[in-house]
Amino acid sequence: MEAVAKAQFVRGSARKMRQVMDLVRGKNVEEAINVLRFTRKKSAFTLEKIVRSAVANAVNIYGDKLHDPNILTITEAICNDGPMMKRIQARAMGRAYKIRKRTCHVKIVVTSEE
Repeated sequence: MEAVAKAQFVRGSARKMRQVMDLVRGKNVEEAINVLRFTRKKSAFTLEKIVRSAVANAVNIYGDKLHDPNILTITEAICNDGPMMKRIQARAMGRAYKIRKRTCHVKIVVTSEE
């Protein structure tokens, strides 16, 4: 039994999101949520919400077949680049610096051993 949760156009770079994702990939859902709760990164809060959404999707899809949602494990965690919002910051002598506000797309798959 598997369930998927996706979040698109998440503000923050994919590189920083992958750093947090590596902490929880392959772990039990309960253990992963504890790790994310005490990780001091902005990406950890977003990733915790996505993991909780994947668990809720599994409970919604399988209902009675899934007796305990804590037996789920994170089998797949993918983060890809999204579109960049491009802005300009004024600098000295009439120059302009580019500011890239990055986004990413996140996909979490949870499965049970049954």
